[in-house]
Amino acid sequence: MRYPIKLKQDGKFFLVTFPDIPEAITQGEGEEQALHAAKEALETALDFYFEENRIVPSPSLLKRKQRYVELPVSLAAKVLLLNEMLRQKVRPAELARRLHTTPQEINRLTNIRHTSKIDGIADAMKALGKTLQISAANDLAA
Repeated sequence: MRYPIKLKQDGKFFLVTFPDIPEAITQGEGEEQALHAAKEALETALDFYFEENRIVPSPSLLKRKQRYVELPVSLAAKVLLLNEMLRQKVRPAELARRLHTTPQEINRLTNIRHTSKIDGIADAMKALGKTLQISAANDLAA
């Protein structure tokens, strides 16, 4: 998942915003610092979506040479899991029942600060009738 950003120089600072995640706003004294801060701002904003059980907006299509922040694969998988649970209105206790595990284990799968094995997220998606697919693509930045 690559979330496009808007990078704008504002005096001596560079302001970074995310069109798809309006809660994520940050800045840095230089471009590199702003881009580093953007990753942290995006993850912090996503944490609010998870805490409030809100669907995380999908990233819009990147325009040619547009800058972006890419989510780590495990976090992208957690976003997909949370969104699917919310769409189907499946609570952690129900998903735990389907997987023969505890609600606490499902809460860990949907906590972006907790490290989860991708296999656990894939099993949870399967219990929701979905298949988590991973593929390799050419790097857009190359």
